[in-house]
Amino acid sequence: MPVKVAKHLPAIDALREENIFVMTDNRAETQDIRPLQICLLNLMPTKEITEMQLLRLLSNTPLQVEVTLLYTASYEPTHTSQGHLHSFYKTFDEIADKKFDGLIITGAPVEKFQFEEVAYWQELTAIFEWAKTNVFASLFICWGAQAALYYYHGIGKYMTDGKISGIFEHRLIQPTSPLLRGFDDVFLAPHSRNTEVRREEILACSELDLLAESEEAGVYLVADKDLRRVYVTGHGEYDVDTLHLEYMRDLGKGIDIDMPRHYYVGDVAGKLPPLRWRSSSMLLLSNWLNYCVYQSTPYDYVGR
Repeated sequence: MPVKVAKHLPAIDALREENIFVMTDNRAETQDIRPLQICLLNLMPTKEITEMQLLRLLSNTPLQVEVTLLYTASYEPTHTSQGHLHSFYKTFDEIADKKFDGLIITGAPVEKFQFEEVAYWQELTAIFEWAKTNVFASLFICWGAQAALYYYHGIGKYMTDGKISGIFEHRLIQPTSPLLRGFDDVFLAPHSRNTEVRREEILACSELDLLAESEEAGVYLVADKDLRRVYVTGHGEYDVDTLHLEYMRDLGKGIDIDMPRHYYVGDVAGKLPPLRWRSSSMLLLSNWLNYCVYQSTPYDYVGR
């Protein structure tokens, strides 16, 4: 089944060129199926790129998924046109009285700030609190995962010695978890961050399970015991050139930064690698949609 999106969303054409099944709301309304209602809070500055990356992953499932795009009202994005936001996004106030089967919160380039210093922190914590009663299952990515771990479990965020950027190998800690069904013993995923959550704090929290980690990049996949909240510290949604574009951006700003690890072919800057992490990233999102959302959410949770 496809992912269902607004009829004129620019990402539709690009996704269809990749042979991804995208359904507009007009066609979806003729099918007698209750689609999963997924709210996507997009905190990334380049919202159109991020929404396409995540819609691509959400499409790889037999389930029909209807996505509501959300942005923060307390901070006005500067890298996305107001026309795009007003046409395709909603604010929290517009959806606060609704229920969703699932919620996804992306990363954000604010990790060097303390959580309480982030401009939209108060609004984000209101969404975290709202999600306790209005969302059945949540998935948090990178900084979004750090923020949620801090809010729900008091897990700290710590600066790393240098930026963790590159494509890293990960191993399964709990291979029998439904989230990891179908995974190889070792899989690849991109990371791009200057901060980390620490393994010992995750293991010390009785409410959390550590599911996968990297020897070089650290904690990768964490979940609450009941799988209602899942935390991913990397960026499985990244395109093959995303780390390159970030590296060039940082160099252009005069930042003294190391080249992304295990990324460029022959460590030659600009020589992009083959895409080797999409299948595991799609599998993780498919498992989350199936086992954490579809198989668990009551049919009438969001109404019909």
